[in-house]
Amino acid sequence: MTDTIAEVCLSTADLTGDIGFFTKQLGFRMDMIYPADDPAVAAFSGHGLRFRLERSDAPAGQLRLLSDRPAELAGGETALTAPGGTRITIAERNPPLILPPTIHSFVVRRLADQAPWVIGRAGMHYRDLIPDRLGGSIIASHIRIPDGGPVPDMVHYHKVGFQLIFCINGWVDVVYEDQGPPIRLTAGDCFIQPPEIRHRVLEASDGIEVIEIGVPAEHVTAIDHEMTLPTPHLRPDREWQGQRFVHNVAQGAAWQPFRIPGFVARDTTIAANTRDVAGVQVARPDGGPTAWTWHDSDILFTFVMQGGMLLEGEERDPFRLEKGDAFVIPPGMRTRYAEATRDLELLEVSLPGRFTTHIGEST
Repeated sequence: MTDTIAEVCLSTADLTGDIGFFTKQLGFRMDMIYPADDPAVAAFSGHGLRFRLERSDAPAGQLRLLSDRPAELAGGETALTAPGGTRITIAERNPPLILPPTIHSFVVRRLADQAPWVIGRAGMHYRDLIPDRLGGSIIASHIRIPDGGPVPDMVHYHKVGFQLIFCINGWVDVVYEDQGPPIRLTAGDCFIQPPEIRHRVLEASDGIEVIEIGVPAEHVTAIDHEMTLPTPHLRPDREWQGQRFVHNVAQGAAWQPFRIPGFVARDTTIAANTRDVAGVQVARPDGGPTAWTWHDSDILFTFVMQGGMLLEGEERDPFRLEKGDAFVIPPGMRTRYAEATRDLELLEVSLPGRFTTHIGEST
């Protein structure tokens, strides 16, 4: 076995001044210095880092120190410059999740518009369904893996307020912390991944496609190098930040009248298991007459999984929507789902899980 360590190399214009700065003000330990008569190089370690300072005319570098008590480090300062030029930023190690306010807009994203597919994490292909992200409050992605087989994934977690995985084609095997052996998600089924639950994507079928919803739009995916999945304990009732893991299966689900006349829906139980952070329903037409409606939900996202319909909106030209299209209706905007095909099937995601729908004529 080789004994190998890594160190970051930084230049300094004032090694003598930096020794006192890094040891006394920032709490690092000096491990090495040479030559003794005219020091030009020194190595330091601490806070999970080893770095080497070399006297040089090269541009100075930058260090970030992440602390669970940043106010206790360097007298509470968050931006410092060492005597030799190195810039230091001190920040929260686990900053609180910030949910930006929603910037409401009416969004229609059609598959026929040929939005680009982008290769993302673990080689998966992503298509953005809400380009403006509603001000950063949400991201909705259509994800596919063209070639099935093992997925090159690692145990990881997401720092989110809410995350949904809804399978629309094929199947995928995923293993979750405290939820037993791997679970196969098939078309029509969904997972809710509570904040920071550890999981790993194992294998997928050819042509697997899912819809992934994340709040906020920009969130951190962190790798857990220590945990091995599956974990030894089965804890189906465990909560992560007030949310429980959900594996909702479409087969055998009960259909009830939907919030919009002319439709029925099946509930995925996600509202109940997230304390109404979000709600997820699948809706289809029941043959009855439709109506103009408006709602007071902060975010209301819909994806067309099958069939087609005409989306009418006040002061808007109607949109003919087909499989693969998506739309967002802002609160207070009157719309009507018209001319639905018999095979129409809609995936609706709302934040919060409970909200009011008003029925009335368009103005």
